[in-house]
Parts: sequence; C-alpha cells; structure tokens
Amino acid sequence: MSIGGREGSSGETSPSPSPARTGQVESSRLYAYMLDVDEDLAAGLDRRMRFAARHHATARVLDAQSGACDLAPWLAGVGRGPGLLVMDGLLAVDTRIAERTSTELLGAGDLLAPTLLREEEMIEPHASWRALETSRLAVLDGEFLERTRPWPQIIKSLLERAERRTEDLSLLRVIASHPRLEVRLVLLLWHLGSRWGRVEPSGLRLTLPLTHRLLGQLVAAERPSVTHALSRLGRTGLITGASTDLHLQGSLGTTLTALGKPHGPAARTHARRGAAHERIA
Repeated sequence: MSIGGREGSSGETSPSPSPARTGQVESSRLYAYMLDVDEDLAAGLDRRMRFAARHHATARVLDAQSGACDLAPWLAGVGRGPGLLVMDGLLAVDTRIAERTSTELLGAGDLLAPTLLREEEMIEPHASWRALETSRLAVLDGEFLERTRPWPQIIKSLLERAERRTEDLSLLRVIASHPRLEVRLVLLLWHLGSRWGRVEPSGLRLTLPLTHRLLGQLVAAERPSVTHALSRLGRTGLITGASTDLHLQGSLGTTLTALGKPHGPAARTHARRGAAHERIA
C-alpha cells in the first residue's frame, strides 16, 4: 500500500474540518494515491490510462483510533464527492431510532456516503460511528470527483461499492427477520465469514472484535439473548470459541440442516466463496 507524503494540496480550495471537532478522527496531512491503495478502482483502466490517472486520483487520509469517532464533519465536507472510502481497519455504523440501534460493519473498500434525507421523511435516524480497530479512511470530496472526471471508470467502481453496500444491508435485513435467534446468528456469522473468515479443515475461523452486544445489534436481539443462543450453539458444536475468535464448524448448509432448516441457494453461494478463500489461502 503506497501512501504519498506531501503536505497540503495545490488543488484544495475549501478548508478541511478541524480535527478538534472530530473526536478520535484526525487528518494525517498525508495524501494517498488511491489507485495504489485500492487496485480495484483501476480495474477498468489500461496501463497508459492508469499512469495518467494515478497522480490525479489522490485523497486526504484520515486516521481513526479505536473507539467512538465522529465522522459527521468529514462526511459533510465531501460536498459533491462520493464520500469516505475505508482503506483499512473495521468500522461499526450505528443507526438509532426510538431507542433501538441497528449496526452494520464496514471494512477495506467500503464506501461511506453522506446520508440524504428526503424532506417529506417523518423519521430522522441518528447515526454514529465506532472504529472497532485502528482504521484509515480516504476523503473522496468534490475536488477528487473533478480531478478524476476524465476517467469515469473510477467513479463507476465507486458506484458499484455503494450498490454492494446496499445489497449487503438488504441481506442483513432478511437475516434479522428470521424468527429463531440461533438461525439469525448462524446466517450472520457465515455471512461475515465469507468476507473476513479464514478457511480451516473443520470450517471457517472468524476473528473479529465482536461483542455479544454488537452481535445483537447486527441481528436485532438483546445481548443476554445472544449470550444464551451462542451457548446453545456451542453445546451443539456448531459454533465454538469466544465471540472474538469463533470457529464455524462444517459448512453453512450442514449447520442449517443440523438446526432443522433448509439451506437453499444461499448456503451454496457461501460454499463457493469459502472455496475461493481456500484457493487464495
């Protein structure tokens, strides 16, 4: 991962949010060459186009220390730009309405765009952010958009990231709608494992900073219920280990069968993803 070390920006005309307003999120005063940091952004560019675009596709880097962090000023500062792109680390995005909180996890390559509320919307959610581990984000603001305009392939890739996040949220909504908590947890953990898990002979190993409270916010359950459900899954041998180092035994299909649920095409999809992870490993 290559990071440019120049101070400031010759093309920057608007002030950045003051670090004092952003809690644990601070600008490192470094700029990243985004096509080096995230090679998928250059997937639609040939070698000549990539060389020409590289020095224009730069972005300010933000450092987020572990803990609660206020991204609102930075999101407001992107203007017409795509948003904040997670370079590395792990973020929890909390949305709270009427004393209930729903959470999603974002990792490297995910795009966090400013929230646009319709004027006629009667419900106003409250958003907050937590860095579950030290993370870095790139500020893709309006100036980034202007500099990369000659290469629409870059913006197309970012739009695909936004669509991928929408699809992921839809999947989480379906998972959270299942009436049985053990099944919700199994589906969630295998879903997370398809991205962050490591293939082992016995199944998948998922090492993430997950607490029972966080798992509850991901599957619409209270923390004590999650604790009891994980204990029951542990006694069956389907999911073992601590919440920060979970071992998902067998496959999603065999686990759902053991719970008395048909697995359908979703389990086969995860099996293919797991095979891909195994080839990479």
